[in-house]
Amino acid sequence: MSEEVTVVLVHGAFAESASWSGVIPRLTDAGVSAVATPNPLRSVTTDAENVRRAVDGVGGPVLLVGHSYGGAVITEAAVDNPAVVGLVYVAAFAPDHGENALELTGRFPGSTLGETVRPYPLGDGTHDLVVDRDLFPGQFAADVPPADAAVQARTQRPIRDYALGEPQPAETPAWKSLPSWFVFGDADKNIPVEGLRFMAERAGAVSIKEVPGASHSVMVSQPGAVADLITEAITYLSEQ
Repeated sequence: MSEEVTVVLVHGAFAESASWSGVIPRLTDAGVSAVATPNPLRSVTTDAENVRRAVDGVGGPVLLVGHSYGGAVITEAAVDNPAVVGLVYVAAFAPDHGENALELTGRFPGSTLGETVRPYPLGDGTHDLVVDRDLFPGQFAADVPPADAAVQARTQRPIRDYALGEPQPAETPAWKSLPSWFVFGDADKNIPVEGLRFMAERAGAVSIKEVPGASHSVMVSQPGAVADLITEAITYLSEQ
């Protein structure tokens, strides 16, 4: 691939764009162009459209990187999008058609997320969900310094419950046609590690990296490992 590939980073539920603040400088130092786009966390369909607009704004080939629920979003945003050349899943969902984040989380034992989530009604029959701010560090970011995890807890973006239960729209998800890479921690309390392995292997990932002891917030606690995998993906794509 002769054109420079730009990395577009998409955060997940209970997070926000600053989640990538440790990853971006490492990519920049490696000569990789990267931008983080806000993710409204309203529905897979509308959030994917938001990412498509971000991809259009780049004006060149894009490697999409999604964390957690952001994996479902990039899976949809990349469908029939010639600008997207690869997908990186960071402790992320890679759903097939008709699957959703809630179902995939519960398919394998081990998640304790449900016990920590607090709903707030939106007035239309749906709810915004947040992780209890006092429980957030232990649930979401157990390997992040406590002071930093406390800030994450207070800056988290709520997700609409509909988004987590919305069936993946595309009949053929993008990971079936695009190369993919997966990185996640083996101490993830949100998405069971068995589920993360299942999705990575099902996608036929080019590379799967498990980070020992890393939490769901692996891009914050281990930004070097995440940046290294993204750089590995860029190198692979440049050789195609």
